[in-house]
Amino acid sequence: MIVLEFSVVPLGTGDTSLSAYVKRACEVVIESGLRYSVTPMGTVIEAEDLGAALAVVRKAHEAVIASGAKRVSTSIKIDDRRDKERHMEDKVRALGI
Repeated sequence: MIVLEFSVVPLGTGDTSLSAYVKRACEVVIESGLRYSVTPMGTVIEAEDLGAALAVVRKAHEAVIASGAKRVSTSIKIDDRRDKERHMEDKVRALGI
C-alpha cells in the first residue's frame, strides 16, 4: 500500500489567496476515487501502487497550471510499505496519541 503526501503550491498568480488553485488540485484527487485526507498543508492519498498515486499527483499539478498559475512547485513524500498493508489512519493510530 502506498501512502503519499503531496502539496501543490501555485506561484506567479498575482494574488496571495491560493485556495481556488488548491481547490482544483483537490477536485482531481476526489475524481480519482482514491482514499484521501486533505490537511491544512497538503493532501494524503492511498493507492495500491506507486504509478496510480503519482498519476494523481501529476494530474493535480497539471490542473493547477491549467487554472492559470504561471509556475507550480509540487512536493511529494512517499511511504511504500510492502511487508504488510497499512493505511493512513494506522500510521496515526500507531503513535498512541
